[in-house]
Amino acid sequence: MPFLRRSAALVLSAAVLAPASAGAHTVHGAAGGFTSGFTHPIGGLDHVVAMVAVGLLGAFLGGRAMWLLPVVFPVVMAFGGALGVLGVPVPFVEAGIALSGIVLGLLVLFAAKPPLAVAATLVGVFAIFHGHAHGTELPESANAVTYAVGFVISTGLLHLAGIALGLLVKWPWGRVVVRAGGFAIALIGALFLVGIL
Repeated sequence: MPFLRRSAALVLSAAVLAPASAGAHTVHGAAGGFTSGFTHPIGGLDHVVAMVAVGLLGAFLGGRAMWLLPVVFPVVMAFGGALGVLGVPVPFVEAGIALSGIVLGLLVLFAAKPPLAVAATLVGVFAIFHGHAHGTELPESANAVTYAVGFVISTGLLHLAGIALGLLVKWPWGRVVVRAGGFAIALIGALFLVGIL
């Protein structure tokens, strides 16, 4: 438990000291190309925790979930992105992004093991919000295709980071680390949700 308390204190401190980095979906000027797309997901804490959470949940659930959840997310995110590019409104996008961190983080924290279909559906629903947020920014990009390729690759790397962390569940101490990661993700999602309300 001391580890969980220290982890919580560290995450809370980081979230409080860096609130400006929490909004990954604020655009200032035109987005560049590949580099701009690649750095966009890692520039916002809300996106980082959700992407890591997808990989973490997949590894935690094990089996087919480890590769299926990180595949479902970018595929459905592309659909959400298309909605954003076309100007199709999706309500509560920022709240949906925040809830993705909260829900996925809590699933890991409480060692919940939903059926694969339920986990994939949750990941897909949250991917629509993330994709829509990115899609509304693509028309402002100097090169929308290279921008999209950049943020898909970056998103995939964040999924891989979550999977790597999730693989620690093989050891008793690793289960504590993974569940602490779930707590941190849920906490950051909650702080982001409070920030947008």
